[in-house]
Amino acid sequence: MSETKPESNAFELSYVTTKEHCFKQNPNRPKSTNRRFKTAKQLATDETRYLQTKKLNIDTPTHLSIAAPPSLRPRKHYCDITGLEGRYKSPASSLRYHNVEIYQEVIKHLTPGVDQEYLSLRGANVVLK
Repeated sequence: MSETKPESNAFELSYVTTKEHCFKQNPNRPKSTNRRFKTAKQLATDETRYLQTKKLNIDTPTHLSIAAPPSLRPRKHYCDITGLEGRYKSPASSLRYHNVEIYQEVIKHLTPGVDQEYLSLRGANVVLK
């Protein structure tokens, strides 16, 4: 077995840093100056001008209109413990859970007050006086 010196191995691998890489930009390529970046405000004004030229009705919803109709799809609910889709709801604490294992192992064994903290994270806690 022959041992290689670190200096000689580094010298042999130096071609990696000196050769022309395909992922680097070609310095001889002409730079295009016709590319223009617009701010969000400019994009919104351009879109409103475009929609005005189309002469749409006032009631026609667009992605810029605030008065768009509500979604027809049902609202998704998520598990308060895992963050997965919460198909079930605990009758005692109103916590949503993903499956029976989470209910039996976690939600049934919560100490008093912890369920209210989970509900407050979701914004559904009820404060009784």
